[in-house]
Formats: sequence, structure tokens, C-alpha cells
Amino acid sequence: MVISILCGGSGTRLWPLSRKLMPKQFAKLIGEDSLFKMTLERNAKLLSVNDSWQVITNDKHYFLALDIAKSLNINIDMFILETLSKNTAAALTLGAMLVAKQNPNEIILTLPSDHIIHDDNAYKACVETACQFAEKGNIVTFGITPDRPHTGYGYIQVENNETKQAHKVIAFHEKPDEKQAKIYLEKGGYYWNSGMFCYQAKTLLDEMKGHAKEIYECCNILLESSLRNKKSEFVRLDRKLSEDLLDESIDYALMEKTDKLYMIPSRFTWNDVGSFESLCEELPKDSNNNAMNEQSIALHSCNNLIMSNKMVATLGIDDCVIIDTQDALLVAKKGYTQDVKKIVAKLDSIKSPLVEIHNKAFRPWGSYTVLQESPTYKLKSIVVKPKHRLSLQKHYHRNEHWIVVSGSALVQIEDKEIFLSPNQSTYIPMGHAHRLTNPGTIDLVMIEVQVGEYLGEDDIVRLSDDYARDDC
Repeated sequence: MVISILCGGSGTRLWPLSRKLMPKQFAKLIGEDSLFKMTLERNAKLLSVNDSWQVITNDKHYFLALDIAKSLNINIDMFILETLSKNTAAALTLGAMLVAKQNPNEIILTLPSDHIIHDDNAYKACVETACQFAEKGNIVTFGITPDRPHTGYGYIQVENNETKQAHKVIAFHEKPDEKQAKIYLEKGGYYWNSGMFCYQAKTLLDEMKGHAKEIYECCNILLESSLRNKKSEFVRLDRKLSEDLLDESIDYALMEKTDKLYMIPSRFTWNDVGSFESLCEELPKDSNNNAMNEQSIALHSCNNLIMSNKMVATLGIDDCVIIDTQDALLVAKKGYTQDVKKIVAKLDSIKSPLVEIHNKAFRPWGSYTVLQESPTYKLKSIVVKPKHRLSLQKHYHRNEHWIVVSGSALVQIEDKEIFLSPNQSTYIPMGHAHRLTNPGTIDLVMIEVQVGEYLGEDDIVRLSDDYARDDC
């Protein structure tokens, strides 16, 4: 079996916790573990010696996923790196094509990376049943047994026969209003659509060829071209060819059309953490049903979600969501948080960096945190991992001052190299090629002061890079 994890979502409904360069599946929303880490841990228990991992994610998130997998001593056998997001139909097809090159009969378990599942034994039993049906040439999806008339999920309608392990799928239904959701619940035979699938590689490809031929053919061309430029454990998809892919979900492109689709009812508790309301369900509450950090105080307030790294005090506030990050504050009434994505769209239209990145940004070599900024200067804390280095680069609009706080730094400026210890500093003139390396065995921590007429992260000319990146 190949466990294929989809990590392409941007999680706009969880802004400002989730950003394009740190989407919800990688952010630490619940304690110290990310949803992606939980997904790896849960499914690692399913794998035997001959099974393998596949991760499909944005190329900008490759190192986030890789670092989390390494922290668990999990080897991801293949990464497929998307340069453009083109929805799940293309993602599943590309994943199946890559698997089929090794073994077309291989079972693939495709899973979103942002779900929380309780009761590992019940989950394992459902997966085992799904694999049995998939081996017979079926495509199997997991239906979540509804416990309330939820309007935030799509629904799967099946032939309702409680004696069967798997039910023939009749239809998919878009997210309903509350009245329709209540009807689904009362009638029975309707399940929440989890977006989890199990199938043989050849089965999915044959069905895509028959029902979504354009996507199948585009994926075939794209993968063959991208494999020619394959780098070690990942395949980066050609950006130009990716533009030709149709932006369609696997539900619309195939699952609504195939006659090979069966559904297994879940026997486990499930949450897709797609909104602040669903996130709130997973957090501990006080006696007034407030989910909040320990230092916050809620008086005459109930049923609130408060997330902040500083004290938040509320008086007479009910049914609210208060999300405070270093650079943005969201205050919303519960019931309206599905529209947070509209705020993100507004910010995107004015090209706000708040859509892309937090104050703390992660890079393959480490991370940086913006401590203070103005139109003419920016102050950063930079952490470089041992034996890592930044790209050889230059800037046209700023000068930089580097001060080492701890660790050691090897600094290249044009054709000269200097070694810096704690409390030593250097100056990088505008237009000069430079590179920062941590030659030591502990983190290099330094302060960077940028001064110039333009301080955007896109003021960079990369001359050489260990990570084959196109962005900063």
C-alpha cells in the first residue's frame, strides 16, 4: 500500500493563524503538533515493511513537510511538488501515475493532511475493509456518520443497507443549508464527505481516462516532462505545463460519474478542522465553554474561542472568535467564520503580505522573524540550522548589517570570506553578492538590520542555491 497525503490546501478560513507559506496543516493549531504531523503518526501504524509514503504538496512547503517527517524518523519515498495548485483531480491522477510506474496493482490510500481522527483502532479497521474492496477493482471513499445537520460539509448519498460493509454511492451533494441538512439527517443514507479514498492505481487511471480524459492526458504529459528534471526524492511539476490542467475536484471530475464508487461508513470520530468552530471542538474549555490560552481571562463571557500569545480579557462577550497574532487580529461572531476567506481575498486584492506570511517565516535553511520595520529599515532575527547556508544572493535596494548573537557564521562577500563569532558583525553593501553559512554544530542566531528605499522580500537576485528555489 502507498499512503498518499494531500498537502496542497491554503486554509484561508483559519486566517490569520494559517497563511499561504504556513498553511493550517503545518501550523501548530492544537498544542505543539501540526495536523500534518498527526496525520503521519496516525498512518505510520498502518504501514508494513513493503508499504511506502507519497506526499503531494506545494513546492514552497516541501521543506516544512520534510522537516516534520524527519522529526518522526519517517522517510517519505516520493514528494510531488506542485508549482500551481490545480485541485484534487490532477493531484490524485499524478500520484496514481507515479505509483503505477512501479506497480499498477498497488493500493493507494489518499488522505487530506488536515484531519483529526480519534480511535486509531476503528480507523485501522475501516482502512483494512477499504483495501479489501479496492483490491476488487473498486474505488472506496470514507463517509463520516453525521451527528448533527452540519452545513459546512458536502454529503454522500448511498444505498442505505446497514448489513453491508460498503455501500454503493448514489450521488454527491454540495454543502446544504440547515433545512436541507436536517432532511438528510432524518432520512438516513447520507454521510459527510471526508475526501478520503482508497483504490488501485490502475483503477483510478482507467476511470480518469474514461471520464476525465483531458485531465488524464494533461497529467501524463506533465509528469513525463517533470520526471526528466527529477531531483532525488521529489518531482517538481513543470509550471508552464501545469497551467494547462483543469482546476477540478476529484469529486466533480470522477467520483460523481464512475460506477465503481463505494462508501464505507466511519466508525471513528472525525474533524476536518476547516473553520474556527471545528477547531474549537478540539480544544479544552473552561466552565463557561470558553476555549482560550491560560493567561486570558473571560468574565461574564461564554462560548468563545480566544487564541493569543498575550493576555486577552473579555467582559460580557459571547459566541465570539478572537484570534490575535503578532501582525493581525481577527474578531468574529461565531456563525460567520466561513467568510474569513473573503477577508483573505480582500487582502490578496491589495497584495497584502499578511496573506502570504507570518512575522516568523520558515526557510529550508532555518527561519527569520521580523522584529520591527518601517518604510526605510527592517530588523530581523535570523536562525540558521547547523551545516546549512543561504543562497548566494544580492539586493539592489538595501544594505544589510549582520550581528552574530550565538553560534558561528561564515560570511562570503564577493570573493572574500570572514568568520564571525558572537558579538561580532559585518556590513553587506547594496549590490554585493553575499552568502551566509553556519559551519557549526549548533544553531546560528543573528540580528539583521536592513536599511534602504525598498525592503520587500522579492528584492533578491539568487546567484546560486542549494535548494533549487525560485523564491526567497
